[in-house]
Amino acid sequence: MADAARSAEGGDEIEVRDHISVPDADGKPVRGTRRFPMFTKDTARPEGGGRAAPREAPAPVRQWPILAVLSTVGLGLLLTALDAFRIGTILIGVALLAGAALRCAVRDVGMLAVRSRFTDMATYIVLGTAIVLLALMAQPKPWLEIPFLKDTLHFTVGEEETG
Repeated sequence: MADAARSAEGGDEIEVRDHISVPDADGKPVRGTRRFPMFTKDTARPEGGGRAAPREAPAPVRQWPILAVLSTVGLGLLLTALDAFRIGTILIGVALLAGAALRCAVRDVGMLAVRSRFTDMATYIVLGTAIVLLALMAQPKPWLEIPFLKDTLHFTVGEEETG
């Protein structure tokens, strides 16, 4: 990679030392390294992890997506504590599904972005769907009955043998 290149203007020769040359404090090119550092000093911000509102806005306004999801989860927990179990847990699952929709639709979601966009959405969708389905199937008087689950239960719990 130590080729000589010619400038288009004056024909001056520029020596390209390496494709990974980096300038030092004086501006002279120095060979960098491709090795990862032994100790990580910084981490990359997740995709979409910027502020959801301008820097001048107060902190709660900058983090409105996570606050919306957490306040909905809090309301669901309150309803669950006040003996509205099914409605409360459905609301918790819906809050996670709304978090997935926000993560998909909004460019900067603040602290709602933890990992990559795909991983965040997959996690929120799987957990939200599982919570909603379990809330719908909760006993007594389930709102959703899945027939093959009842058959599965009969196969796993057999009659006790008396001897």
